[in-house]
Amino acid sequence: MSLSLWDGSPAPPQPPIVPGDHATYMRLALDQAHESPPKPTNFRVGALLVDEDTSTILSRGYTLELPGNTHAEQCCLAKYAQAHDLPEERVGEVLPPNSVIYTTMEPCGLRLSGNLPCVERIVRTKEGGNGIRKVYLGVKEPEKFVGKNKGRKVLEDNGIEVVHVGGFEEEILRVATAGHEK
Repeated sequence: MSLSLWDGSPAPPQPPIVPGDHATYMRLALDQAHESPPKPTNFRVGALLVDEDTSTILSRGYTLELPGNTHAEQCCLAKYAQAHDLPEERVGEVLPPNSVIYTTMEPCGLRLSGNLPCVERIVRTKEGGNGIRKVYLGVKEPEKFVGKNKGRKVLEDNGIEVVHVGGFEEEILRVATAGHEK
């Protein structure tokens, strides 16, 4: 099965991804994290919104990709919603039935900026339609900025499965903390 990519703009053909090849999706999410500017006040995270039935990448995102203090998952959802002429809070109306997110780091459960946390954005997708049913993550969020992240529990309490994709932890944390004081 070949991978198709659609984020609202033309994209070059992508190599095929075998369904269930979580390592390849996590590698692509990590590629997105590399695009995020290094700053001492946030983690560089990458994310992919994927239709798991067709192995189609629906949207890609990374920290600070869009204006404002935006997170990777937020950017994925906002870009997919925009491509369908919808506000982000209604993105669930157009998501395929088996939509999942791959993210290099556990989605945030608290935003110091006052913005809506990414876990709430993900849960909200279930209100308008199919919603996101699973989150694949590379690492838990370090406790540096907000303490213990309760994101995973919130997702699971709302019927969203959380799956750890191992083997990338060291690289993810190195990329995520670039720009932080050591």
